[in-house]
Amino acid sequence: MIIVRAPMRISIGGGGTDLPAYYSLYGGEWISAAINKYVYVIINKRFQNSFRVSYSKTEEVESVDQIDHPIVREALKLLKIKGGLEIVSIADVFSHTGLGSSGSFSVALLTGLYTYLKHNANGELPTRREIAEQACHIAINILKEPSGKQDEYIAAYGGITAFYADKEGKVTVEPLYPHKITPETVRELENNLLLFYTGIRRDAREALEPQVKATLQGDSKTIESFHRIKEIGKEIKEALAKNDFRKFGELLDLHWQEKIKRKGTTDPRINRWYEIAKENGAIGGKLIGAGGGGFLLFYCEEGKDRIRRALESEGLKEEPFRFDFEGVKVIADIT
Repeated sequence: MIIVRAPMRISIGGGGTDLPAYYSLYGGEWISAAINKYVYVIINKRFQNSFRVSYSKTEEVESVDQIDHPIVREALKLLKIKGGLEIVSIADVFSHTGLGSSGSFSVALLTGLYTYLKHNANGELPTRREIAEQACHIAINILKEPSGKQDEYIAAYGGITAFYADKEGKVTVEPLYPHKITPETVRELENNLLLFYTGIRRDAREALEPQVKATLQGDSKTIESFHRIKEIGKEIKEALAKNDFRKFGELLDLHWQEKIKRKGTTDPRINRWYEIAKENGAIGGKLIGAGGGGFLLFYCEEGKDRIRRALESEGLKEEPFRFDFEGVKVIADIT
């Protein structure tokens, strides 16, 4: 039995520039932070030469092509695994909430499958980069999802990390901790960032497809918006390096004001909750993920309890978190 976990993430700056439609023309740059909310994948060899796949539902099939779950099916095909496996997925937070769980699942699954192959075919474990790229390949090239590279890369590497994609899609990875930011910075962020679940679940495709289409069609407003968000991301990185936390919060607010200009990224309820948080002491914040629902993240130095009371009275639920600095990890390998 093999058990693998991969962290979910909060996007901090530059989100959307990880989309191929954008970085293939202008290059992408974004900052993500892995958090201690995980997707777990359990892989166990079966006596029968068939598959059992358990997630929100359970499948029991004879061949790979019969598997409904698209990521599981394509990962097994990519690695040429024919049968005799049980695959179980468990997550700390359910899907369609903006924390990148699909990318986390892909990275955990591939890591688990390669660990299984290492035992059964003397294979070598790929690097974190190779795992991330294969997970991106499944989502972007095989399944044709309107997704980028942010979720898979941060799930593989963990930490508070800056990523740069060139026009060919090659990603450069720059861990900000401990090289650019200090343990004190990490503690300050963990103490002053508040994460709230809105209760709204949305498929990221709904928000991303129009953005991808507009970018490919050369829509100037969409492209300029991505340019500005990329620049804000660069400023966020500088603010963190300087321990300028108020500036960090203000830049989150600037990012929010830019993002809500796009269709499908927010709604009146989310806008109201954001303003309630600002009125009660938040310096800035953002909706995590592509938009439309999921989690709201706020940075505040004072008034945390006021914000908690105000948003909880609106039905939002706080989700405490810490950063994850391990990335994808095999936590059990019982052979």
